[in-house]
Amino acid sequence: MTQPLDALTKSMLHAAGSAGADGADAVAIRGTSISVDVRGGTLEQAERAEGVDIGLRVFVGQRSSIVAASDISSRTIEEMAVRAVAMAKAAPEDAHAGLAAPDQLAQDWDLAALELSDPTAEPAPETLQADAARAEAAALAIDGITQVQSASAGYGTHEVQVSSSNGFEGAYARTSKGISCVAIAGSGAEMERDYDGDSRVFQSDLRSADEIGASAAKRAIRRLSPRKPPTGTFPVLFDERISSSLIGHLLAAASGTAVARGASWLRDSMGEQVLPEGLSLLEDPHRPRMSGSRPFDAEGLPTAKRMIVENGILKGWTLDLATARKLGLPPTGNAARGAASGPSPANWNVALTQSDESRDNLVARMGTGLLVTSMIGSTINPNTGDYSRGAAGLWVENGEITHAINECTIAGNLLEMLRSIEPANDARPYLSRVVPSLLVPGMTLAGA
Repeated sequence: MTQPLDALTKSMLHAAGSAGADGADAVAIRGTSISVDVRGGTLEQAERAEGVDIGLRVFVGQRSSIVAASDISSRTIEEMAVRAVAMAKAAPEDAHAGLAAPDQLAQDWDLAALELSDPTAEPAPETLQADAARAEAAALAIDGITQVQSASAGYGTHEVQVSSSNGFEGAYARTSKGISCVAIAGSGAEMERDYDGDSRVFQSDLRSADEIGASAAKRAIRRLSPRKPPTGTFPVLFDERISSSLIGHLLAAASGTAVARGASWLRDSMGEQVLPEGLSLLEDPHRPRMSGSRPFDAEGLPTAKRMIVENGILKGWTLDLATARKLGLPPTGNAARGAASGPSPANWNVALTQSDESRDNLVARMGTGLLVTSMIGSTINPNTGDYSRGAAGLWVENGEITHAINECTIAGNLLEMLRSIEPANDARPYLSRVVPSLLVPGMTLAGA
């Protein structure tokens, strides 16, 4: 019989108290995943994994430690607690460690409104195989595609229970289904590949396998016969598929962990302009059917909408309890953790203000420059924001896309880049990061 997750967390808290902990929190995570790969129209690989992971964090005064296990027997839980308390006693004191106060805890959340779990039955392996096979067939049906590197479909469930000695108890379940395809065009040394994929909480929201396969194929063909770009300063348009990485760098620099350590290029920018006037970055952990939605964070604090950037001005850091205490600020309900790791700040769903312009309009306006569709590697200086990445994409000449580009490097400074970005209107609203294509008026390009 499957043991309820709340029974596991309560057992861990009881064991921690018996072992001498002054306080504790516990997390139990049950997951199931199924993945199917198809190649050449036949099943290449099928996997199913199930398991429960448990994690216990204990406090002895201002000292703490974390232990985790995948064995959920009573004996293991008791041994975990004894080991955790012994480790905590040997750990250094941390003036900022500790559980949330009772009046900080989340209460009366509306889990049903978030729609995190699809009530539809788990798909059969044969259904997943058929999805992957359809994606592969759709890609191969496009002229110019020589092979499909991979076509996959998968499904997963994720149940989380968080309990703490300060009285908090909360749980939620999440589902996901996805389809992906990687297509290859050309042959020999002239081969190029690209991909498409989709993952949704509700199976009925998923794009069709045929659309995903065909899109991957068309993207691969578009990359044929690439050239190296000229070296110089040019406008760079980040395609919607990869533009969220720029906003991801801003979010990382606004993390309480980086700021508290002084290792953030935004550390002196609170209340300052970090995006163009008129652009805002909203975090909303309560969007229905989103992978980044949740009713409470990993420390039992309520999640809520907040402006990270408002009208171009940086308004707040992303904080868990510890970083909030270090910075002398209220926590923002952004703690995330796994069974074997302690809480740390993380962002939920974010959305950047879009414009009224299409990506095509931005391409026409940029004149001569690079439309980046993929990137590899990364050299980011966390203290200065200096940015350098390998890139590939499409060259734009006189406002028209002319040919594919590969083997180039794009470089700039993130603060300067973000202050000058021009957004399009093509962000996909169903993603956890809703970010449109972004035009940076000037970056350094270097052909390899």
